Amino acid sequence: MSWLILCLAGLFEVAWSTGLKSTEGFTKPLPTVAVVGAIAASMWLLASATKTLPVGTAYAVWVGIGATGATILGAVIFKEPLTLARMGFLTLLLISIVGLKMTGQQA
Repeated sequence: MSWLILCLAGLFEVAWSTGLKSTEGFTKPLPTVAVVGAIAASMWLLASATKTLPVGTAYAVWVGIGATGATILGAVIFKEPLTLARMGFLTLLLISIVGLKMTGQQA
């Protein structure tokens, strides 16, 4: 269950990091409220997951999900470049996340 919570925390991280652009420097109220809510949800879920998962593993997986998701959504939504090198490094990041899951504490 902790891994599911951690994945959900990562998805909220993707939401808030991608949503940052729409706040226009926190000058737009509605997007700002949504981003702050997603930050709070992401942190709360991450903290919940660390009750049973090692904090280093949980944090690395959380950041990995967030970085991968934000990069992919940035390319799709904002037309940011997604080069072969970036895709290669994202693949390595995903392999690392899977490795952490396979070698970590089972909760």
